[in-house]
Amino acid sequence: MPVQQIASLDEAAVLQLHQLYQREWWSQGRSLDETRSILQNSSLVFGFVEEDGTLVAFARVLTDFTAHAVIYDVIVAESHRRHGLGRQLMDAIVSHPRLTDVRAVWLCCLGDMVPFYRKWDFEPGDEKLQWMIRPRQTSDMEST
Repeated sequence: MPVQQIASLDEAAVLQLHQLYQREWWSQGRSLDETRSILQNSSLVFGFVEEDGTLVAFARVLTDFTAHAVIYDVIVAESHRRHGLGRQLMDAIVSHPRLTDVRAVWLCCLGDMVPFYRKWDFEPGDEKLQWMIRPRQTSDMEST
């Protein structure tokens, strides 16, 4: 199944990404407007499409291009998993010329995905550091 890498999404691909988001536990419930905002505000976008333009893999990066980069939303369509597409996606990210000099590239994953990401020299974080989250509060939503 030949695929082509893309660095931006047209409207059809945005709609397809939104559908991919709805199938993952960590991105379910994102609105189409949120999907568009996420794309607009990402530093780099990585996608793979089939010859007919169907989006089958996606990831994005937020970065200052110097000290830190964070990889988000690594998704491969279920029908295309276990065919090396996730590997192609990660290869594209870690070899991107604007990321090669970034001091630290971060990502967050479930424990069962650690062996997959170790192939690109990702290691579990320093126990002194911990990812922290501040979910949007109801009061935050009311003030916007």
